[in-house]
Amino acid sequence: MDDDIISEIANPDRKVNLSHTLRRRILTMELAPGAVLDEVALSEEFGLSRPPVRELMRQMAGEGYIELEANRAARVSSMSYQSLHDFFLLAPMIYITANKLAAENGTRGQLDLLKQMQQSFRKAVDNCDVEGRVFYNDQFHRQIGEMAHNVYLVPSLRRLQIDHARIGKVFYKHPNTPRMQEELELATQQHDEMIDAIGKRDPDAAGELARLHLELSRRNMAMYAAPEGLETPTL
Repeated sequence: MDDDIISEIANPDRKVNLSHTLRRRILTMELAPGAVLDEVALSEEFGLSRPPVRELMRQMAGEGYIELEANRAARVSSMSYQSLHDFFLLAPMIYITANKLAAENGTRGQLDLLKQMQQSFRKAVDNCDVEGRVFYNDQFHRQIGEMAHNVYLVPSLRRLQIDHARIGKVFYKHPNTPRMQEELELATQQHDEMIDAIGKRDPDAAGELARLHLELSRRNMAMYAAPEGLETPTL
């Protein structure tokens, strides 16, 4: 058996580490939309041979993180004005449904995990950790999706969250005015209120909070330039 394969079998955490790291780099836009992914460099960085890296990229392409095309290097999923339009068109339906179902179906243990995610998010806010804000906001809403316990909802929610995180990077990196700081605090407060509504099994309140939360994102997207790597329309 090849020495590299033996090493990977003995250290399965390497592939898990690559998976977590690559997802985080994409969500926080350390890897910009459309950026080329260097398979060889990733193999060397994480001590893996190229086959498991390719396998992970295929999996992540299916989830919407990466774009794969014949005879081209893998790239981070692009963002365009059309994709932003599509996001804000569909996101309210998915997020509101996720919050309502989480209030109906979530367990006490899952609620405790949601509270932990919120603690990490709040710490990132307090520490002015932009990447942490983006990542733990994503994890917060991902946990709500898990609490919904609906196999049809979760894939759609997770795909939306990829672009939600990248849109959020614009919001979270600009709390440098009194208004933006107030709205960041409002977003944090809305998370707390979601936890309370879900804990009380109040689906209507949880759903309304999701709507308000997305409206906050929509308002702030209009205030700043589009994310780096966003494809602009041709004239």
